[in-house]
Amino acid sequence: MMGDVFVKASWGVILCLTLAVRAPCAAESGASVVLVYNSRLPESRDVATHYAAVRNVPPGQIIGLDLPEGEVISRAEYRSGLAGPLADFLERQALCVYPPASSSTHALKPVEARVRYAVLCHGVPLKIAEDGSLQEPGAARFPEGVRRNGAAVDSELCLLPWRDPGRLLAGPLSNPWYRATNAAWLHPTNGLLMVARLDGPSAAIARQLVDKAVEAETNGLWGRAYFDLRGITNGEYKKGDDWIAGAAEVARHCGFETVVDHQPETFSGAFPMSQIALYAGWYDGNVSGPFARPKVEFMPGAFAYHLHSFSAYTLRSATQNWCGPLLAGGVTATMGCVDEPYLTGTPNISVFFALWLLGGFSFGEAAYASQPALSWQITVIGDPLYRPFGKPPREQDEELLRRHSPLVEWSALRLVNLNLAVGAKPADMIQYLKDQEATRRSAVLNEKLAELYERTDQLASSIKACRQALLLNPTPQQKVRLTLSLADKLAAAGKDADVLALYDKFLKETPDYPDALALYKKLQALATQLNRRDLSEKYAREIYDRSPDK
Repeated sequence: MMGDVFVKASWGVILCLTLAVRAPCAAESGASVVLVYNSRLPESRDVATHYAAVRNVPPGQIIGLDLPEGEVISRAEYRSGLAGPLADFLERQALCVYPPASSSTHALKPVEARVRYAVLCHGVPLKIAEDGSLQEPGAARFPEGVRRNGAAVDSELCLLPWRDPGRLLAGPLSNPWYRATNAAWLHPTNGLLMVARLDGPSAAIARQLVDKAVEAETNGLWGRAYFDLRGITNGEYKKGDDWIAGAAEVARHCGFETVVDHQPETFSGAFPMSQIALYAGWYDGNVSGPFARPKVEFMPGAFAYHLHSFSAYTLRSATQNWCGPLLAGGVTATMGCVDEPYLTGTPNISVFFALWLLGGFSFGEAAYASQPALSWQITVIGDPLYRPFGKPPREQDEELLRRHSPLVEWSALRLVNLNLAVGAKPADMIQYLKDQEATRRSAVLNEKLAELYERTDQLASSIKACRQALLLNPTPQQKVRLTLSLADKLAAAGKDADVLALYDKFLKETPDYPDALALYKKLQALATQLNRRDLSEKYAREIYDRSPDK
């Protein structure tokens, strides 16, 4: 645990932290939510009860509906069991107030609304099945590939306030709220009810989504940001890379330690992905790489998104597709596709990050303002009220200091990154970190110090800081990254014997390291170079035993 470790005078000499994020918007309460659960499933009601208690949802805004227990609902069941009863409930409870209808074909929107969000609880179906019997005049206007009436429940239900008998279901609707910069416009009186779900492989996971959101609102969203591009430089799929690259720039602007991979392959299983606050990448069909490990280092409040056509085909599996495994791994919020949306029908993740992290939007607001299409295939999973930056950065830091929270190390790291982003000299940031008591106790800050020393060609000091970080209880994946980084620094300093000792110790302590074979090959080469025949033979045996083609 850290004590009062932040130098208060630093706010007078270090730039820009209070400018990094727009002034926070007022947090919304549960009074802006209608809560929906499946009355057939006690665990669905339990999720609703828990959310209502945490967010103070009024009892008159909670409804249980008799719904199928599976993830798929027919169009007829959707109308009679979910959309119809919910619309009646909203009107009966005066949560949405409509003007008198002038005719049965007249489109109506509420003139008043007390709620903006619908939260669907674990057990409410995920997707509306394709209905081949639904023949709509005008359906031919949709291109054949998107001429489908199957949709994500969330994406269809969000248009519930907009009573338009003439709206076609045979394809996606262009989202009128796409790229909205005024969050107040996303409102039932304009036709939109923002729908998100507390869901996942189990009801316990679903309940935790609101708990982790509130924890991050209280303590801040901290950690590292990872972005996995495919290195696409032209063609129609370049848009996906551009969106993810834009999201990475937003994370950098917010002061997150940000890693961007440009290789065609996704992050490997050996990649040391530690302390994850943010992730966006594409395009594997099933969870892979660091996210397939038994333990994923998601921080409280973490958002993770993997772009794939069937990322949310099911949410009830901890191993299939992406959204279910991410939720099982500990993520707080995500989005995904229940069926093929095509790239242009997926969320613009750059817009999402900009609105959510910089624009002061709630998770639900940013999710709906980032989708080019509605009545389509996207599901939104997490507490829609979640705002990760509900407090100004300086206020957040001072509160952490008052509570003697170890999270002040992340606040110091953010401050360093923000200043580097606007041209501060690495030497000045080195001095700042050296002046902090927190640095002496923080693996996070010593790792940053090692990086800054390396930037300024101070290799010996970088090695010392890296060694110090390894002594300060790093997380398992941070330890992997620090070890590999230290080995590279030692090699650059010509300390081959130290590299050999470091790798040998690491492999003994980390027998499940996914890329052990590559390290044993390095060890054998080092042992040969150092004339350590005994070790060279030992490592040769390890290489043989681990070789896939032996």
